[in-house]
Amino acid sequence: MKVILQKDVKEVGKVGDLVNVSAGFARNFLFPRKLAAEATETRIAEWEHLNRVAEAKKKKAVAERQAVLAKISGVSVKFKSAAGDSDKLFGTITTSDISRELEKMGHSIDRKDIHLEEHIKLLGTHKATIKLGDGLEAAIQVVVERA
Repeated sequence: MKVILQKDVKEVGKVGDLVNVSAGFARNFLFPRKLAAEATETRIAEWEHLNRVAEAKKKKAVAERQAVLAKISGVSVKFKSAAGDSDKLFGTITTSDISRELEKMGHSIDRKDIHLEEHIKLLGTHKATIKLGDGLEAAIQVVVERA
């Protein structure tokens, strides 16, 4: 019997999957617990339509993220900060600071998408990576100068 899962079922499938299970399993376990619905022709048609819509939205979102990364790739963000004699900063430059500076430049990047190899505690040029999922990433430079 074919059913469409309405919730994740261990060792059977995830939400929205169209799976083939025995009639007894569906009738005695899945249906009473509202874990699945019988896959009638209309439900299968709705399921296929929803999958096509979700796939189209995903492709559009990936294209938008690629466009954002193309704009931001190679951008240099500059900070002026107080530092001691050994070029060590009084404080650190965080991903939140970088996100705010990018926002001023017209790029809306969440601080959670900015990754630093290590905390920025020294004057000089540092590298930051913007990661937007699905293997999409771009590198930017963070330049810290003495105030």
